[in-house]
Amino acid sequence: MSPEYVINLVQNGLYILIIVSAPVLAVSLLVGLLVSILQAATQINEMTLTFIPKLLAMFLVLVLAGPWMLNTLVDYTVRLYQSIPGAIG
Repeated sequence: MSPEYVINLVQNGLYILIIVSAPVLAVSLLVGLLVSILQAATQINEMTLTFIPKLLAMFLVLVLAGPWMLNTLVDYTVRLYQSIPGAIG
């Protein structure tokens, strides 16, 4: 197994990680920003107020994008397992 192969393998893994986690992280960021703006406008300084909207939004994203995320991870895993004979030999 060459160093280039290992670097390519790590790059692909990190790329899949970023692509799969991006929807959940982006929605969490946007909801947190909106709640923070609302808190600043109303001067409510409750730290726990952001948790429920974030959790609900993340749950909704997981329900909607979950099948795509799972298919992406399964495709990557299948490609990874299929490349094992080429990595060994």
